[in-house]
Amino acid sequence: MSTDDRFHKQRIARGLETPAREANELARKLGLDPFEVNYWIVDYDEMNELIAYGGFQRRYPHWRWGMNYDRQRKQRQFLGGKAFEIVNNDDPSNAFLQESNSLADQKAVITHVEAHSDFFKHNEWFRMFGESPNAAAMLERHAEAIAEYMENPDVSREAVEEWIDHVLCLEDNIDQHRPFTATREWDGSSATTADLDERLGELDLSEEVRREVFDEAWVDSMADERDGARFPADPERDLLAFLASHGMAYDEESEKAVEFEEWQREVLELLRKEAYYFAPQKMTKVMNEGWAVYHESRMMADENFAGDDEFVSYADHMAQVLGSPGLNPYKLGFELWQYVENRRNRREVIEHLLRVDGVTWRNFAETVDFDLVLEHLEPDPIVADPVGHLDSLDSSDPRIDAEALERARNGALSDLSRRAWKLLTYEGMAERHYSLTKRSNRGFLKRVTQAELERIARYLFDTERYGSVEEAVTAVDRTAGWERMFEIRESHNDVTFLDAFLTDEFVEDNDYFTYEYSRMTEEFRVTSTAAADVKKKLMLQFTNFGKPTVAIHDANFRNRNELLLAHHYNGVHLDVREAKQTLERVFELWGRPVALKTIRKEFDQHDVDVARRRGREPEPIERGILIRFDGESFEEEELSDAEVEEIAATEVDYDTKPDEWL
Repeated sequence: MSTDDRFHKQRIARGLETPAREANELARKLGLDPFEVNYWIVDYDEMNELIAYGGFQRRYPHWRWGMNYDRQRKQRQFLGGKAFEIVNNDDPSNAFLQESNSLADQKAVITHVEAHSDFFKHNEWFRMFGESPNAAAMLERHAEAIAEYMENPDVSREAVEEWIDHVLCLEDNIDQHRPFTATREWDGSSATTADLDERLGELDLSEEVRREVFDEAWVDSMADERDGARFPADPERDLLAFLASHGMAYDEESEKAVEFEEWQREVLELLRKEAYYFAPQKMTKVMNEGWAVYHESRMMADENFAGDDEFVSYADHMAQVLGSPGLNPYKLGFELWQYVENRRNRREVIEHLLRVDGVTWRNFAETVDFDLVLEHLEPDPIVADPVGHLDSLDSSDPRIDAEALERARNGALSDLSRRAWKLLTYEGMAERHYSLTKRSNRGFLKRVTQAELERIARYLFDTERYGSVEEAVTAVDRTAGWERMFEIRESHNDVTFLDAFLTDEFVEDNDYFTYEYSRMTEEFRVTSTAAADVKKKLMLQFTNFGKPTVAIHDANFRNRNELLLAHHYNGVHLDVREAKQTLERVFELWGRPVALKTIRKEFDQHDVDVARRRGREPEPIERGILIRFDGESFEEEELSDAEVEEIAATEVDYDTKPDEWL
C-alpha cells in the first residue's frame, strides 16, 4: 500500500464514528438489542495477530499462536483471503476493523458486528458461561498466570508448554450442554474412600462419636459399595473436569502416578474455563453468521446504508462472503433465517385467510386469489416512502416515530432521503420490509401444501371470522416473522436449528444434496437430495463441534485404576492414528494406563470386488475394538458385540440430538 493510500484509509477510519452510531440506531429500529460495541482500527499485521489469538489482544504464551499467525498470513498472501473484521463475545463487545478496508467494507462490517453483538447478548448458549462476560480481562489474567509459571525458576517453561499441549488436545471434550462451573464446584464425580475419610475429618467429631456413628465397618461397607459400582456412574463428557478432579501426573523417575503440582492443576482449570467460553461460538456458527449476514443485508442494501457510490463495492463484499467454497456457514445460515421468516409470515397469513367466510383448507387453493393477497400485503405507501409523505404522517400512528417526525419537520434531521428509517418504529420497519412481498419470495405463499393447510386448520382455535380477504389481510401481524426469529435466536444452537428448519421445502428450494466417496466407482458422487439425508449429514458435522463424542465410562477399568474412554460411534469411525496420539496425551493427565473403546468400520477387499462387479456399494463390517496405552506401547483387542452395545450407532443415534436439548 502506498503512503498516500494508507493516509486515505486512516482518514476513512477516523470518520467511522457517525456510521457506527447510526448503524446501532438502525439495528435497534430493526428490533436488535446489542451489547455496546467498542470499535478499534488495526493494521494488516495487527489483524492477523488478533485472528491468531482468537479475537483477543493477549493470550497465554504458547507456540500455537505463532502457528496460527503464520497460517493466516500465508492464506491471505497466497490464497487471496481478506479479513473484514473480528468481534468477540464480551460486554462491551470489541470489534476490530482493518484500516485498509474501503468505506463500503467498513460500513458493512459495522452492521455485521451490531448483529453479532445482539446474538451474543441474547442467545442462551452464550449465557451458560455467564450473564455479563468480561472475556478480555479473563483471558489477560490467564495469560499473566501462565506467564508467571513459565518464568518461575522452579518450573520448566518447556514443561508448562508441554502440559498445555496435553490439555489442548482435549479442549473440545467438555459438556457444552451444561452451564460452566469451576472444577471445585463440579458435581459430576463420586467420592473416593480418601474423600470420605477427609470429609469425616472435616466434621471435627470426637473420636468417641466417630467410633459410635461412623465405625470402621460402616466406612468399609461404603468403600465396598463404591468399589462394586462403576465410577463414574454415568458416562462423563467433561473429560477436563474429571481429569482435574481425579487425574494424576506420571512421574518418569519414580515410574508412577503422582499428585498434580499446583501449576499443573491451575493451568488445566484455566484452559478448561477458556474452552467453555469459546464453546458457544462453535455451537452456533451457522446461526450467528447467518444472523449477522441477514441484518447486514437488511441495513446495507434494503435501507441504503451503503451509499450510491459504495453499493457495487458492498455487493462484491457480500459475494465474497456468500461465495466461499465448501460448507459455507454464512450462506447456509442466511438462507435458513430467510426461510424461518418466510415460513412464519406465511403461517400468519394463512391463519387469517382460513377464518374468512367460505374459505377452508380443502378449497383454499381454489378460493384464494394469491395475487390479490400479495397486493393487500404490500406496505402502506407512507411506510414504504415516509419522506415523500412527511406532511401527512400521523404522529399517533404506531408505525411512526413521533419524536423523529417532529425533528424532521423542524429540519433537525439531515439527508432523510437516505435515512427514511429514522421516521419509523419497529412496527413500521417490519411492514416496510415484509418478506412475502419481496420479488424473490412472491411464490412462497402459493407453495403452501395441503398437508400444511390441514395442520394449520386443525390447531386454529381463534374463532374470530372475517367477511373478506382484504379484512383478513389487514389484521395480519407484520412483525410475526421477525418475532419468531428473535425467539429462535434465544433458544437454539446449530444442531437444533438445522433439525427444526432443514425441511424438504428448504432443501429443494436451495438445491442442497449429499455426496460420499463411492468404493464402487472410486470417486465422490451425489448420493441423495432428500432432506432427511442432508440433515443427517449436516448434523453429524455440527454435533460436538464436528468432533468425535468421547466420554469417560470407567475410572477403575478392570479394577486396575485404568481409565476407560468410550467413543460414542455414530457411523463415522475414528482415525486410529489420531486416537492413539490422543491417548498418549490423556495418559499424561491420568498418570496410569488408559484405554479407548470404539467401533471400527472395515471393508473386505473380496466384498468390495464382488460389489463392484454387481454395480452396488459394499457393506462395511463394524468391529468393536479396545486400544490400550500403558505409557510405553499400544495394544489392541477385539471386543464382542455385547461389549460395544452401549456405544453402537442406531437409527436414533444418527439423529445426534439429545432429547434434553429441546
